[in-house]
Amino acid sequence: MIDKKIIEQVVTDAIEGTDIFIVDIRISPDNMITVELDSTSGLDIDTCARITRAIEAAVDRDTEDYELEVGSAGLTAPFKVPAQYVKNIGNDIEVLTRDGRKMTGRLVDVSGNDFTIEVSRKVKEPGAKRPVIVAEPVTLSMDNVKRACYLIDFK
Repeated sequence: MIDKKIIEQVVTDAIEGTDIFIVDIRISPDNMITVELDSTSGLDIDTCARITRAIEAAVDRDTEDYELEVGSAGLTAPFKVPAQYVKNIGNDIEVLTRDGRKMTGRLVDVSGNDFTIEVSRKVKEPGAKRPVIVAEPVTLSMDNVKRACYLIDFK
């Protein structure tokens, strides 16, 4: 079995000095290695190929037979690491909390393990004829989130 720590170290060395970060590294029992990466400035195929070559140089295929996939985290994939929240500050996200609440709003701040989104809601002001839309900040802990992802809007 291939050691995950070796793969993680090789990838960490390969992305050092860049804005690329590791989202997930999985190794299945049948030695299928999947490396998910992300970047604040985008991730191109040449970078993925460079990281693939670094892994192949570190793990000998004659000793361990494995399949390797290096790619970027999908646009609609749920956030797995805090750096993905930071990357999406200013974007609309969809959040499903562990207690079943579903919220959509603009991600405005990330601080440690907490993040804040502005959720729009209608409020009827006293004496006003129509309700107005108010952006209400909601702070959540990443530990209390079941799923958070970038919200694609085709408007």
